[in-house]
Amino acid sequence: MIKKSFITDCEGPLTLNDNAYEISSKFIDNGDELFKIISKYDDYLVDEIKKPNYHAGDTLKLIAPFFKAYGLKNKDIIDFSKSNISLVNGVIKTLKFADFNISSFIISTSYGQYIEALCNLINFPLENTYYTKLDLDSFNLAEDEKEKLIEFKDIILNGDFNDLERIFFEEIPKMSIGKLIKNVKTVGGTGKKLAMEDLLKKHDLDASGVMYVGDSITDTEPLKFARENNGLSVSFNGNEYSLKEAEIAIISDNTIATSLLIDLHSKFNKEYVLKFIKSYSKDPKRAFESFRIGFSLIDDFNQIFKDKNLPIIEIITKDNIEDLTKKSIEMRKTIRGKNIGALG
Repeated sequence: MIKKSFITDCEGPLTLNDNAYEISSKFIDNGDELFKIISKYDDYLVDEIKKPNYHAGDTLKLIAPFFKAYGLKNKDIIDFSKSNISLVNGVIKTLKFADFNISSFIISTSYGQYIEALCNLINFPLENTYYTKLDLDSFNLAEDEKEKLIEFKDIILNGDFNDLERIFFEEIPKMSIGKLIKNVKTVGGTGKKLAMEDLLKKHDLDASGVMYVGDSITDTEPLKFARENNGLSVSFNGNEYSLKEAEIAIISDNTIATSLLIDLHSKFNKEYVLKFIKSYSKDPKRAFESFRIGFSLIDDFNQIFKDKNLPIIEIITKDNIEDLTKKSIEMRKTIRGKNIGALG
């Protein structure tokens, strides 16, 4: 018998935040623009030039020296994270339902301080999470390097990708604070795939029993892993990167849509889940009548969407991917805001 699991990204499928972006915006002068530029550069390095030994989500290590330049300490990130968590509607119920019915995990590129704050808020076991570790307090920053970093920040805000290449891969590595970047091991892209493989081994779970939910470029590797191993790969309000690798698209402002698939995935094989999705995309009411979904879930679903449009749950094909991408990004920006929704 296949041993099933539910594995999800955090920011997007569970929360509306982009914690690192929000920290940058709060504590760094023009930090919102700085983070956006570095994030676009991150996408460029991963998706276009495929830079060796560079991984999706490494924005979180590249931004770290600038946190030091503006005097941030670990406690600042902890306190900010605790006070700034915005959940997608339905998340607490969905994760409680998932954790009760199936082995459940969070694999996130987010900093550990944010993931710990989230787990405390929603009562999810921290030991079932993977995240990026950031320890600002272990590194000192000399005054001359602080001034240099602020100078680099201004160049980044007004320059181009050639300037970023020089700053991040030539200049900062020669500085003492360059050790901070080397010390941060981001859990994104390949890192998420490795985390997935690690948890499957530790908990004796089957790769074909994975249901993975993601939404961004940092999720492409685990989505691909789930799909290639005959698991369920799901894009939740995802951008174009996640939709290219996922087999299933969910577009919704409430995670109960995810709960429906978790319920079916925990009890039945992949073919049954896909049959439900095909039926739902044609006639949701008939799908609920024809497939063995828990009655309480159906009642909750009908109550939540009594007076508004139903979620989109569809199998992604070459014929519908363009339309799904447009609708998914629109929902993404609607519930997360245009700035965060536009990030890769």
